[in-house]
Amino acid sequence: MKSTTNSQRRSFLVQSSAAATGALIAPTILHAQTRKQELQVACVGVNGMGWSDLSSVGSHAKVKFVGFCDIDTNRFDKVDEKFPNVPHFADYREMFAKLGDKVDAVIVSTPDHMHAPIAMMAMNAGKHVYCQKPLTHTVWESRQMTLLAKQKNLTTQMGNQIHSDARYRLGVQLIHNGAIGKVREVHSWVGVQGREYCRCTERPASAPVPSNVNWDLWIGAAAMRPFAPEVYHPFKWRDWQAFGSGALGDFGCHLLDPVFGALELTAPSSVLAEHDGTSDEVWPGPETVTYTFPGTRRTSGDSIKIVWRDGGLKPDAALAQMPAGQELPKSGSIFIGEGGVMLLPHVGSPALYPVEKFSKYSIPTVAGSSHWHDWVDAVIGGKKTTDGFEFAGPVSETVQLGNIAARLPGKKLDWDAARLKITNLPEANRFLMKEYRAGFEVKPA
Repeated sequence: MKSTTNSQRRSFLVQSSAAATGALIAPTILHAQTRKQELQVACVGVNGMGWSDLSSVGSHAKVKFVGFCDIDTNRFDKVDEKFPNVPHFADYREMFAKLGDKVDAVIVSTPDHMHAPIAMMAMNAGKHVYCQKPLTHTVWESRQMTLLAKQKNLTTQMGNQIHSDARYRLGVQLIHNGAIGKVREVHSWVGVQGREYCRCTERPASAPVPSNVNWDLWIGAAAMRPFAPEVYHPFKWRDWQAFGSGALGDFGCHLLDPVFGALELTAPSSVLAEHDGTSDEVWPGPETVTYTFPGTRRTSGDSIKIVWRDGGLKPDAALAQMPAGQELPKSGSIFIGEGGVMLLPHVGSPALYPVEKFSKYSIPTVAGSSHWHDWVDAVIGGKKTTDGFEFAGPVSETVQLGNIAARLPGKKLDWDAARLKITNLPEANRFLMKEYRAGFEVKPA
């Protein structure tokens, strides 16, 4: 795995972010900790999920936006209407350098490949961060994000908002309450698949870059390639290995979130992916990824198998022990316990089976909350969130390990989380990291 040179990194730091990463670190941290009445927030990515995130954060009475950044000048219309007179930027580095300690916190809602470059720069400058899922584009980046957030004592949150939904919280609580006993295995699945969006396997013909798009900044940390319409920006980037993380990256941090929370998982010990093949450009179509985790106090053995499926693949419905004629939801998870089964639909209420066994079971009341407001309140209050990078980082590491396995289908990868190393297949370790284009490097924490 090649890395960027020290001279490139020094040049980047001097030219683009000396203020943001140097003199402003200490006062920014103090500023964020002492301001109690208002949180000044800058946003990178202001449409799509960016709009969803910032409009939800912006509905908090104590939030004031101080900077909006997007590489597409056509994407500021909604934010300008709802939050007028906020400065626009195309380059997040320029925004951080110019605004300096006017920024307390940053929302990162960009394609996956730019999460770590932006969020790590913000955290190095002492900014609290809300970052879309998957947290990062590589395993190594997830580890660095986790470490840096801890080192800087920052309040962070990953943008898998269903983490705060009452139904997902109820599912976690039922497992913690021992409703189905200790858990033997879990099956999670989602209906979407790789190539769901772009519908192609190779790079298309290039086309002129529209005047509203800064293509150099959109490419960012990735290797430069020609622009093509309706293939990368604004949405279909998810399918491309250089920019997105496929179906597993798109939904893994949603569906595996309550699995991690319910079972108190840490890191898998092995992972195996199986699918019908793909190119080196896009993520595979329907796939099955089998993780083995060390057992916890919530599991029935020394290890537990967590199986992921996407692209329309589902587990055998009989595993759920549902009544005859009832079908599995399009997406969800089956927790198989020693004393029963819990079916947790994606964004749905959990159900316990077999029905006759749980007909008189008293379901507890669990409250949900605003995922975005929880982060704001935690920042202002000097507290942590339940979905901070200390939790979200390991979830994202697991998701991206699955994507490494997808590049090497049929080969089980043994994972040493402490050493950040695949131990049985040395050639797979090159996928733990990636090379960054000059000016967009990610420094180790």
